[in-house]
Amino acid sequence: MGRLAVVTGANRGLGYAIVHELAEHGWDVLALTRTSAEPADASWPAGVVPVLHDVRSKSTHALTAAVGQRPVDLLVNNAAQGAPHGTLGAIEADGLLNAVDVNVAGPLRLAQFLLPNLLAAPDPVIVNVSSRLGSVSAQANGDFADLSTSYAYRVSKAAQNMLTVSLAQELRGRVRCWAVHPGKLATAMGQSDASKSPAVAARELRELVDSGCRTSPRFCSLGGDDLAW
Repeated sequence: MGRLAVVTGANRGLGYAIVHELAEHGWDVLALTRTSAEPADASWPAGVVPVLHDVRSKSTHALTAAVGQRPVDLLVNNAAQGAPHGTLGAIEADGLLNAVDVNVAGPLRLAQFLLPNLLAAPDPVIVNVSSRLGSVSAQANGDFADLSTSYAYRVSKAAQNMLTVSLAQELRGRVRCWAVHPGKLATAMGQSDASKSPAVAARELRELVDSGCRTSPRFCSLGGDDLAW
C-alpha cells in the first residue's frame, strides 16, 4: 500500500495533472470532485479513487467511507473559485464570499476533518495551491497592477495564505504547510498569456513534496524562488 494523497478539484486542469502525476509515481490518490466523478476527456489512472465532495459542504460521508482510518501523507487543496474582474461599483459581495468559502474555508474544513489521518502519517504535508496574486506585499508594491484580476480572487488567495501560516504555526513539528504558486498555467482560469503546462507544474509539485524540505510555512513558486507573503 503506497502513500495516500487527497486532492481537491481533481477532475480537470492542474488538479487532474496532480492526480495523474502522483498515481504514476506510486501514490494512492483520493480524487475529490464537486459535480462529476469523471475527469474531462480522460480516465482515472490506476490507484485513484474518485470521491464526490464539495469543499463548501460540511458533509463528509463519501470522504469518510473512502479514507477510513488510513494515514494521509499529502493533502492538496487545489479547488479554486474566482469571480469576474470589475471595478468597485460592479463587485458582487456574494461572489467574493463564495471565493472565500471555496479558497479559504474549503481547505480549513478539509484540514480539520483529515487532521487525525494526517497526524497518523510519518511526515505529512498540506499544500494549498495559492497564487502570486495572493502576496499582499507584492500587490501593495503594484507588481500586478496591470493584470485584470478580480477582487474576489486576490482577497481570497491572500486569506488562504494567512490560513497556511496559521496552520503551520499550530501544527509546527507535526504537519508541514505550504502555499504554492503553480506558475502561469494554460488552464481555464489562467491569464491570457499563460503557457505553462499543468503536467509540468504537477511534476514540480511532486518533486517538491519528495524533496524533504522542512520549511513550514513556505510560500513558493513551483520551479522558481520562494515568494514574499
